[in-house]
Amino acid sequence: MNNKAFFSVVIFLFAGMMAFAGGDKEEFKVYGNCGMCESRVEKAANDLEGVTSADWDKETKMMEVAYNDSEVEVKEIHKAIAEAGHDTEKVTAEDKTYGNLPGCCQYDRKDSEE
Repeated sequence: MNNKAFFSVVIFLFAGMMAFAGGDKEEFKVYGNCGMCESRVEKAANDLEGVTSADWDKETKMMEVAYNDSEVEVKEIHKAIAEAGHDTEKVTAEDKTYGNLPGCCQYDRKDSEE
């Protein structure tokens, strides 16, 4: 088999494995301020079984999550982040949990922006 045919087969097999894995990506807003927020938010998502990567940008407040949709639903990811004290565009953290965040992590709540 020549190199071109071999690489075509490898790419085809890899694409098939990715489709079979049920992988998905989601991007959504998560409220926070600093590097400690970033660590907390990413950890909350990454601790869920089925999440393969989580990256939150403190400047844009956008979270990008890759996950296996056969193991975890995106709503569960939002809920885990809110349970860590951070509002998302779909789930609001409890006031008590938010209040327990360090001062530098207490962002402007999303309801006060609207």
